[in-house]
Amino acid sequence: MTFKQKIHSHYLQMVQDRIDVFKDMISGLTEDSKNDAKGSAGDKHETALSMMHIEQEKLTNKLKESIAQKAVLDKIDSSKNTENIISGSLVKANGIYLYVSVALPKIAIDGINVIALSPQSPLGNHLMGNKAGFKFEINKTHYTIESVL
Repeated sequence: MTFKQKIHSHYLQMVQDRIDVFKDMISGLTEDSKNDAKGSAGDKHETALSMMHIEQEKLTNKLKESIAQKAVLDKIDSSKNTENIISGSLVKANGIYLYVSVALPKIAIDGINVIALSPQSPLGNHLMGNKAGFKFEINKTHYTIESVL
């Protein structure tokens, strides 16, 4: 498995784990609201149900976001290397490894830090379509693309 494939696999697992956690939390809230509905009445009960519903909506939105991130990752062929930067490229710029895919937390693979970023982010937008040797500036920081995998 290549370095880029390890990164891709790690991010896929991270997003799948999030999906599973959100599904479990939503399921738990649904069960709690059913159980609560059987035994309570009055204003406190209505407030508790309302709070559970709000929390359920928040979790549902996070679940939808994670499912969308997984859909983007699923479309990426991590074995494919290109000269120009596309979604799925692993870019080394200024000594930093950037995985152009979706915005996700920084990870360490084989002791090397990797940042996943969206092609729509300011940095991702500057990277897209360019190749090794390209130089650009964002917020007074100069970047040089060292390699593209």
